[in-house]
Amino acid sequence: MATPRSIEITILGRVYKVACSREEEPALVAAAHYLDDKMREIRDSAKVIGAERIAIMAGLNLAHELLSNGGGGQTEEARARLAQCNAVLDAVLEDQDELF
Repeated sequence: MATPRSIEITILGRVYKVACSREEEPALVAAAHYLDDKMREIRDSAKVIGAERIAIMAGLNLAHELLSNGGGGQTEEARARLAQCNAVLDAVLEDQDELF
């Protein structure tokens, strides 16, 4: 297995460093872009305020999409993407905890 390295991803205008292997980087970057898009949609709807709440709503929406579509025959890929999204959400929430 490749050695993890740190890459930067941007979500809602904030930069986060995330560890991943070189092989996982394209998928992680794609997941971060997808999550950023979903979070921006939620933020721009003006129904949810605060990065933590936006992240939770985005996570719920993504989980609902996955479960509603039965995984779309891509269960393993979806699980990997969800794991990556969870890692990004964990990093976001961890950063939020450090603010207070």
